[in-house]
Amino acid sequence: MFTVGPVQENTYLVRREGSDRAVIIDPGEEAPKLLAAIDSLGVTLDGILLTHTHFDHVGAVAPVAKATGAEVWVPEIEKGVLADIMSYVPWPGFGPFESYDAEHTLKGGEKLEMADFEIHVIFTPGHSPGHVTFSIPDEKTILSGDVLFQGSVGRTDLPGGDWNTLFESIRNLMDTLPEDTTVYPGHMGITSLGAERASNPFLGELAR
Repeated sequence: MFTVGPVQENTYLVRREGSDRAVIIDPGEEAPKLLAAIDSLGVTLDGILLTHTHFDHVGAVAPVAKATGAEVWVPEIEKGVLADIMSYVPWPGFGPFESYDAEHTLKGGEKLEMADFEIHVIFTPGHSPGHVTFSIPDEKTILSGDVLFQGSVGRTDLPGGDWNTLFESIRNLMDTLPEDTTVYPGHMGITSLGAERASNPFLGELAR
């Protein structure tokens, strides 16, 4: 996990122990730091996977893709955002970021074979229209982007956000995955589905 950029976004470089292949999830910023880690580990990227296309999650996509030759998987609904990223930065002072025309799109339901993992793609809108969560079932792990955080949830006041939709996305994750599933979120610390069901103040009616 690399926490990068002014918004303190979590980028994940995922590989099996000792493997020379990896995937990178949501390369948000600080491309030189991410590329140095890829180089120091001696891994080849099988892909660049994006949970969504808010600028703090995609700021390093273009430089990492160009430097490594790895292809990019983006939520289908948000492909155009990545292709014209500066038009979608809502506040001044961030960027400039380089746009990128992703090679692949995701809509949920896919199973990706990458870096010796089977990665399931789950459609989890609400924070953004096309948001997806990446689940690695045999590791009991999800990479949740900005859907679910430790003690919090993704904001819904940005374009395309909707609280009821987000809540149902979180409910679906909790209803379909084991409680001891580890959650690697896009911001803040690592948690689990069970811990958030029990104590997350935004999810009171899911507690049991």
